[in-house]
Amino acid sequence: MDIDARGPRFGAAVTAVVLAVVLITRNPWLLAWQTLAFALGAAGGVGRSPYGWAFRTAVRPRLGPPREFEAPQPPRFAQAVGLVFAGAGLAGFTLGPEWLGYAATAAALAAAFLNAVFGFCLGCEMYLLVRRVTVRAE
Repeated sequence: MDIDARGPRFGAAVTAVVLAVVLITRNPWLLAWQTLAFALGAAGGVGRSPYGWAFRTAVRPRLGPPREFEAPQPPRFAQAVGLVFAGAGLAGFTLGPEWLGYAATAAALAAAFLNAVFGFCLGCEMYLLVRRVTVRAE
């Protein structure tokens, strides 16, 4: 079943704010929260993430009906990619080296920003590329 395309974009906006605050404060607990949010989105789909729940319960009822839908697999893959980067950032901030925390968190922030502001989901595009390559290889 396809999902409302506005949901992942809302989640990306919240994610971008959270990751920007992490970069400013170097707060590993906040990055751990974001890592958990990515893990829930990767495991159960974006609708199962905390930001998906917030969109579904607080934001979507105040909006008109969706005009655009998208397949759930690319955003779910994007959540998994975010999980890898947030996990690397968390490891960098807690175990070192600190530059890894900054670099991985900044990369995740850049991807979230692209989705939130421009509607360009980098992880979704990666998913489509992987699918094209694996289909051709079969």
